[in-house]
Amino acid sequence: MPILADGVVRFIGEKVAAVAAETEEAAERAVDLIEVEYEELEALLDPLEALKPSAPLLHPDLLSYRGLPNKLEAPSNAYIQMSWGKGDIQAGFQQADVIVENIFHTQLVHQAYIEPHSCVAKADPSGGAEIWSCSKTPFAVRDQLATAVGIPKEKLIFHPRVIGGDFGGKGGPMDVPVCYFLSLKSGRPVKMVMDYDEELMAGNPRHPAMIKVKTGVKKDGTIIAQHMDFVFDSGAYGAMKPVGYLIGPQNCAGPYKIANCLIEERIVYTNKVPCGHMRSPGDPQGFFANESQMNLVAKRIGMDPVEFRRKNLMRDGDVSPIGHSVTHIKAVEALEKAIALSGYYKPKPKNVGRGIAIGEWATNGGEGNVFVKIDEKGTVTVSSPVVEQGTGTYTVICEVVAEELKVSPGALRYESLDTTAVPSDGGVGGSRATRVYGNAAYEAAVKVKAELLGVAAQSMKVSPDDLILADARIVHRRSKRRMSYAEAVKTKGSPISVRGYYQQTGKTHEASIVAQVAEVQVDSDTGEIKLRQMVSAHTTGTVINPLMHQGQIEGGLVFGLGYALTEHLIVDDGKVATANFGEYKIPNIQDIPPLKTAVLEMASGPGPYNSMAIGETSNVPVAAALANAVEDAVGLRIRDLPITSEKVFRGLNGRG
Repeated sequence: MPILADGVVRFIGEKVAAVAAETEEAAERAVDLIEVEYEELEALLDPLEALKPSAPLLHPDLLSYRGLPNKLEAPSNAYIQMSWGKGDIQAGFQQADVIVENIFHTQLVHQAYIEPHSCVAKADPSGGAEIWSCSKTPFAVRDQLATAVGIPKEKLIFHPRVIGGDFGGKGGPMDVPVCYFLSLKSGRPVKMVMDYDEELMAGNPRHPAMIKVKTGVKKDGTIIAQHMDFVFDSGAYGAMKPVGYLIGPQNCAGPYKIANCLIEERIVYTNKVPCGHMRSPGDPQGFFANESQMNLVAKRIGMDPVEFRRKNLMRDGDVSPIGHSVTHIKAVEALEKAIALSGYYKPKPKNVGRGIAIGEWATNGGEGNVFVKIDEKGTVTVSSPVVEQGTGTYTVICEVVAEELKVSPGALRYESLDTTAVPSDGGVGGSRATRVYGNAAYEAAVKVKAELLGVAAQSMKVSPDDLILADARIVHRRSKRRMSYAEAVKTKGSPISVRGYYQQTGKTHEASIVAQVAEVQVDSDTGEIKLRQMVSAHTTGTVINPLMHQGQIEGGLVFGLGYALTEHLIVDDGKVATANFGEYKIPNIQDIPPLKTAVLEMASGPGPYNSMAIGETSNVPVAAALANAVEDAVGLRIRDLPITSEKVFRGLNGRG
């Protein structure tokens, strides 16, 4: 993606020119003086049209682009073409007694974080710069900027900032390269802040998708074959995605035992706003389709949708639909808890429906650094280059260190580090913050603990095994002799300072599971959908901070409600038509129904103290649960999001 449009403007909202001035008013007057001549091109707005051989290529030089995730034989608007699976999909369908096919559509939506993209650049004549930006992955953005402007990354220093929300959307440079060049040209620090209409028309929203699902089952309900075909609308560029594609689709056949499975993903260029990552990228689209399909298949064979799921759900040690062994997966337990908590089988009034849906999440790899230092005053300082994007990462890091060093978390001092502190760091995202930085914090704390015990053992002339930590002191078990941390540091003669480091590649083998039941009441005269209750049952590892854990569950659920019912970034003839929060409807407090949550806590997981991911699971199956509930209430199946009153009204009146 060019820093500024280079000869071709590929979407309405693409940057063409930039101005820096001492006041915003002066900058606006200067922009008004810039004249741009455009030769209007015919817009390619439908990804299915873009896939046709006759469609014009939006990026004819695609094969020369750096960073393409997979090799293409020829330029194509479908710049991502990937697949996952196992078994023989054709043989599987031949063995099936019943085959069910459906097509589902999902819409364009924005992350709607409170703080828009913003940055400050202070360049120096040598080409180096200091950068302050709202990115959650400062090391990655540093590398991207260095590549874009052609300088060594070591000449760029990124200072971490606490950012006002993220939800997946702040993992790229956005305006940082433009801000850098303006600072380099002017010789002054430059600040750029996007207005929210700019966010909605030129940010990096969630991809719309068309998902074809074909399922083959035996008469007894056994799923024998599943084919999912994703077509994602990327918009004008692919640069907003940190790895270039969406990893979610590979898991969207769900936590089911399926002998033969094929999942295909194509991401297609169109002349619309470029799409990027948004909370669980690719999963809400896929699970809306798959969990809707599970109900439709069960209905076709005359089987209860809960019993159909129970029969096919994976158990510990089973192999996933794409061939991954999963050692820990408590899907049946989550299902049973959600059914019990929701009163799923209890009698209900007319036009009231209940819908079940299941989601699965297994985190990917990550890299993180945490430093712990104790000075001569006994002050414990925890430091890391990780960015706080609103989930409480700093709190978790400090809690882990405090737990191991037996001090109050409030007594710790936290310090943020810039990009000069370590060679590399992965940043947050993908529900990995607690796992990656919690494990790094645990390693650092264990090292500090070993040093403290070693110093005290030498001073007291005892074995380190005879010592414990308690109340910020080193204590001899039998004699109860004590040494403060300050005394230990003075005895050592220098501060105790260690680094904890964690790195892991590939997916974990433990799956977080959520089962949700939505209860709705549908007005058959108007189509209005009233949420009566939402139930979430989660199987998870050790819960480190219960308040933040519950906050992630409820926040994710409300996130999913907006996706399911109200949010739609409408594009009219290539232009975003809902460019403000008056028209782009995120849920408010009156839209939130009574929420019931059950957390089945089990000491199994890849995070510190056997914890598991929670940040993205609860928003994944919400839309399918609601679609299933609406059909249960009035017999109408909605296959395209959002599920609005207008669609229900038209459907009930035979007009859509």
